[in-house]
Amino acid sequence: MQSPPVKRALISVSDKMGLAGFARGLDAAGVEIYSTGGTRKHLESEGIKVRDVAEYTGFPEMMDGRLKTLHPAVAGGILCRHDNPTDMKSLADHGIVTFELVVVNLYPFAATVAREGVTIDEAIEQIDIGGPTMVRAAAKNHAFTTIATSAEQYSEILSEIEADGCTSHDLRRKLAGEAFAHTADYDTAIAEFFAGQRAEGAFPGTLSVGYNRKAVLRYGENPHQEAAVYAESGSTGANVVSAMQLSGKELSYNNLLDLDAALSMVRGFNDPAVVVIKHNNPCGAAVNEVPAEAMKKAMAGDPLSAFGSVLGVNCVVDAPTAEVLAEPGLFIEAIVAPDFSDEALEILTTKPKWRKNVRLMKVGDLESAEAGWAWRFLDGGLLMQQADTVADPEDEWKVVTEKAPGDEQMDDLRFAWEMVKHVKSNAIVLCKDRMLLGAGAGQMSRVDSVKISIEKAAERAEGSVLGSDAFFPFPDSIETAAAAGVTAIIQPGGSKKDEDVIAACNEQGLAMIFTGRRHFKH
Repeated sequence: MQSPPVKRALISVSDKMGLAGFARGLDAAGVEIYSTGGTRKHLESEGIKVRDVAEYTGFPEMMDGRLKTLHPAVAGGILCRHDNPTDMKSLADHGIVTFELVVVNLYPFAATVAREGVTIDEAIEQIDIGGPTMVRAAAKNHAFTTIATSAEQYSEILSEIEADGCTSHDLRRKLAGEAFAHTADYDTAIAEFFAGQRAEGAFPGTLSVGYNRKAVLRYGENPHQEAAVYAESGSTGANVVSAMQLSGKELSYNNLLDLDAALSMVRGFNDPAVVVIKHNNPCGAAVNEVPAEAMKKAMAGDPLSAFGSVLGVNCVVDAPTAEVLAEPGLFIEAIVAPDFSDEALEILTTKPKWRKNVRLMKVGDLESAEAGWAWRFLDGGLLMQQADTVADPEDEWKVVTEKAPGDEQMDDLRFAWEMVKHVKSNAIVLCKDRMLLGAGAGQMSRVDSVKISIEKAAERAEGSVLGSDAFFPFPDSIETAAAAGVTAIIQPGGSKKDEDVIAACNEQGLAMIFTGRRHFKH
């Protein structure tokens, strides 16, 4: 199919970033520009020759701009099939011209409704009608019409017009897909707003979430599974999907899962923190005022499991921290951090040999917003819940044993409590000196989780503290922990056997804190 020369462009945009330069280039290429309202005035102020759409249609803008492009002379010029004699005769009979390029972006509805105190009437006036109509018409007719919905597309479109006088079919098809995604996201934002008007608490009556494919992955959890990663429309803040990859091979499905878990864990600490992730659970973690020391202690938590792991760091990775990972025999799949110093990048990508493949992911400021909601997809639907990121007020914690924890024990108990909520239930962690010594994860029996964490900690369990994501149903776990050298415990409480568990702690000389809040992670 031969691409028609671009003779005319119809431009009507809300966001005018980059528009003047683009329009100036079109004018220089001999493209006649038609425009409306504020866009026309903006282009004219830049010295660009523009024909008014209202003058062309013979129908004035009215209703405060609600009605301006909804006219057959506009729609016909966008939708006509240039190789269809009947279409072209209809245009000639009615004095309609063709538009081979349509440049439209939509009213800022999402930004408007995100503003504090916005009224329903204000929101309604930001629902674009003519814009989506033109976008969809041009995208439908992409065999002949080019649609631009973003300033990021201008340079590629202009380059092809300047070179060939037209755009390629491949470009028009790509832009059509992006245009339909643009209007879909727009309609989703409107639907979510109105669903929120009939919400039950925080939950809308209808849930619409837009995702844009970012990459097709080599495979999923296993080689026989196809997979891709999608970015949530409008998502902000530090996250692994929008992170900048500084080095290494492409990310795998499992890398992304582990990087997400690592980032979630380290962002809960104020001091420099490092976590070592294997299969979505921590096998090492530590906090220290010196980042390199935090890295050393985290890697020492479970050196065997750390081979082939993913790391999360909550501060800029500097050269001393990177040097910790340069030891021979160590293999790391990926590291996520706010940033990496130039010296750290040099170390992490040059020595030893495997470094050329390590994925280094820069996410930026961790203080920026994280997800407020957590989603789990089911066959036939999904679950939606508030993300487990709400702080646990320490003034609500209660020492329930005869013995109270000392200051150093309290530091370790705080660390253990922050760690255990990220471990798969039933979850137990043993910690000492703000370092993870052993984790028991995903066991059907809590006492089995206790035994696994003790086995991982080995002789280091002496003098450690224990964190449990939920209450102990029986005293047996307390007895097992005490025998291994555990000196203090933090857990939610709430069991019918709490009194028996407290009595067991008193009998063993252990301190115990009830937090009053459970942290299951299924």
